[in-house]
Amino acid sequence: MLNRTEKLPLLMSPRDARARPLKDLRISVLDRCNFRCSYCMPEESLAGKIPFLSKKELLSTDEVLRLAKAFASLGVSKIRLTGGEPLLRPGLCDLVGKLSTIPGVEDLSMTTNGVLLPKLARNLSQVGLHRITVSLDSLDENVFAQLSGYRGSAAEVLQGIDAAEAVGFQGLKINCVVQRGVNDHTVMDLIDHFRGSGHTVRLIEFLDVGSSNDWRKSQVVPGGEWLQRIHERWPLRPLERRQAGETALRFAYQDGQGEIGLINSITQPFCGNCSRARITADGTMYTCLFSSKGIPLKPLLKGPADSRSLERFIRKAWSGRNDRYSEVRHLNNKNGAGQEMYRMGG
Repeated sequence: MLNRTEKLPLLMSPRDARARPLKDLRISVLDRCNFRCSYCMPEESLAGKIPFLSKKELLSTDEVLRLAKAFASLGVSKIRLTGGEPLLRPGLCDLVGKLSTIPGVEDLSMTTNGVLLPKLARNLSQVGLHRITVSLDSLDENVFAQLSGYRGSAAEVLQGIDAAEAVGFQGLKINCVVQRGVNDHTVMDLIDHFRGSGHTVRLIEFLDVGSSNDWRKSQVVPGGEWLQRIHERWPLRPLERRQAGETALRFAYQDGQGEIGLINSITQPFCGNCSRARITADGTMYTCLFSSKGIPLKPLLKGPADSRSLERFIRKAWSGRNDRYSEVRHLNNKNGAGQEMYRMGG
């Protein structure tokens, strides 16, 4: 029996000001990338700047682990590693292996551009990574080059996907950020390529994250438009959400050739069920993808380990959360919000 003087463990997930639980954590392990995608890290936005963190400023492996354990103790069961490009981080496989052993973490995944997967997919599989999401905005090499800042190729990304599949990763998610007049004319070919492959294409509405991607609402292709176009060619049926905080609307092909996802943050905001916190590569916690201010956690990791103090701090920070940017986007007078995408990690 618990002694009255003892404190109850912090097991119950905290709720924010809108009663949303803390269930998902996205950790950016690096802010650098080998691509210069126009919607994330356009080359011209870096001109004359030194925008990337130094090695000293990055969270160390031990610091990432301490933070992940604290969030897991508060009920987080899903952790996604992001960047920048996470596969560029030295010692990534060691970090993944240690994260995979944290009690309570049921889903450990990663978002990547995929070009380094032929070198790293086997090791990642062996150390316990559960799932991989690959960004691929077009199979057309000219369009791909335009979007990626003329870095890499669609063929290299496809080789990465094949490498991941070869070592046992199943059901990859293929993320495609769609921009009208840029890559929208190549989307149906992308969908056709992956139909029946076991991998799921997810079409993402072009987001106004940061201020350097030249976001314009006219470039957003509503997910509802894609739903109609895809259904006319390959009849679909809706699928139920696996959990309340899921970002994608899911649809299955009626002929059994897999499914497709639509992430409609602009036209169908899902703030009401958002259960995600984000930690940038320098250890700053953000409670919304569009947050302009973060909460520094790295200073709490200096000195002797005090997991309970860290847990209490995170609990308090989450409890004060009231973010719902996408639901009130129309009230803003200017485009662009929060940190740049490559810092936030998507």
